[in-house]
Amino acid sequence: MFNWMRKRRMFVLMIGFIVFVAVMGFSIGDRKKLTWPENFVLDSSAFVQQWFYRPAGYIAGLFEDLANLRDVYRENEILRVNAANYARDSVKFNIIKEQNESLKEDLGFTERQKGLYEYEYIIAQVVSASNDPYDQTIRIDLGSKDGIELNMVVITTKGLVGLISRVDPFYSSVMPITDLDANSLDASTKQIPATAENKKKSFGMIESYRKDTGKLVMSKIPENDPIAKGDTVITSGLANVFPRGLIVGTVDSVQVGDFGLTNTATITPAADFNHLTEVFVVKVPNPGEETK
Repeated sequence: MFNWMRKRRMFVLMIGFIVFVAVMGFSIGDRKKLTWPENFVLDSSAFVQQWFYRPAGYIAGLFEDLANLRDVYRENEILRVNAANYARDSVKFNIIKEQNESLKEDLGFTERQKGLYEYEYIIAQVVSASNDPYDQTIRIDLGSKDGIELNMVVITTKGLVGLISRVDPFYSSVMPITDLDANSLDASTKQIPATAENKKKSFGMIESYRKDTGKLVMSKIPENDPIAKGDTVITSGLANVFPRGLIVGTVDSVQVGDFGLTNTATITPAADFNHLTEVFVVKVPNPGEETK
């Protein structure tokens, strides 16, 4: 009995070993096709793996996108700062450039004027300008502390602006020539003796300003005077208020006067009253200063 059981066990072991060797040889051998159990196992494992692989890929991609998003945000912050700095520097550059051009123009103007008349030109900044058509006073940042006095003439590099009408310690008010009034009792605001630069040196009086046309009116021009359109009109200096040789404007047209004995001319002002930023106060030397 025991011998039979021992033989049976040996027989099973030998059969198992033979099957194991056969399976190993079958698996290791060069095969072009897999058996259906192998295919089933491989397909099953692939199907299961995809449910783990795809979410893992999505999660990994999400973290990568978040990292990229942080990098993009930082880059955008840097770009915004650089853009703000560029805009600020561009504005600063344009302001400095404009000031430089203005100062060069002012310097050229004063150098030219020194060769014509011995006037001192004190540069001032316009701090305010009234838009009231009945009170177009201009305020500048110079006052009595700077030697400014009443009735000093104010000009730009283009032409005549007006007269100092009020002086405070640190600021002054300017009455523009657009407020000329022929009926005024104040001689300084009544008229401007002027001359037109032509062969005959035409003379006349600038007495008013027409707000509807934006033109000055020059009257009392002799009937046969050769004044013509395009002539430059300057102050003649005859009334001792407006110094001689300051540009007022350009003749726009000439008409016969009210009584037919004189002519009247309309003058386009040389100064731009809508864009006043820098002006010059003209200081005329008195006789005592000229003899020194």
